[in-house]
Amino acid sequence: MYQFSKDDIPQDWRGLLGDFFETAQWHQLQQNLRAELDLDTECICPEPDHFFKALQLTPLNSVQAVILGQDPYHSPGLAQGLAFSIPKDIPTNSRVFPSSLRNISKALALEGFGALPNGDLQDWAKQGVLLLNTALSVKLGEAGSHTGLGWQFFIDRLITELAKAKPHLVWMLWGGHAQSKLPLIELGTNQLILQSSHPSGLGVYKTSRPFLQAGGAASCGHFTQANKWLRQHRNTEIQWVNTSLTTSHQIGLFNIRD
Repeated sequence: MYQFSKDDIPQDWRGLLGDFFETAQWHQLQQNLRAELDLDTECICPEPDHFFKALQLTPLNSVQAVILGQDPYHSPGLAQGLAFSIPKDIPTNSRVFPSSLRNISKALALEGFGALPNGDLQDWAKQGVLLLNTALSVKLGEAGSHTGLGWQFFIDRLITELAKAKPHLVWMLWGGHAQSKLPLIELGTNQLILQSSHPSGLGVYKTSRPFLQAGGAASCGHFTQANKWLRQHRNTEIQWVNTSLTTSHQIGLFNIRD
């Protein structure tokens, strides 16, 4: 039986969170998650040992950028513990390929980086892009079903301490939920905060700061702006698209409506 505990979190991130593990909020989250796991582990996404995969793949000292998602994909076989990321073996022209990833790929192509070869963003994580959801678990088939378990206290503390500990980070806040964390990020110094609509579905176009311009005329420019900021602060740019992985099946990425 899987036992949810602070030991699942890498030591560097535990150090950043400090005394949070002594708080009532942490103990409540731990109690709530254990109760859900005892009911039916098979119905929880991602697999429990991937709850903290974003923190495992992106050590604290390597973080350069943060992309905030909401909660994991709740459809079977998609969630892997990284915001927006899915397993690489899901074809880009598949009906289950998320519209958010399809639009992220369109934005990258419009900015000159090329389209994503697949939906697996682990390479971003390994380059210092923290792909962080604001709830780290969800019940299969029920979007937002674990947002009330107490994840918000854990994530809010992590965002606050990260912003205060590391200047010159890039934050990509797509949609109202991610943008609600703005006051926490502003507690840090010299952070680049990029905001737009969420990249999923038709909402991608429908705000004063669209992720994509209607008709595919342009993107929000976030990936280009991030690399410019990193250059200015003498950090390594992110290779957003690994061109060695590009394959002809990318063509299908642009042939399915969102």
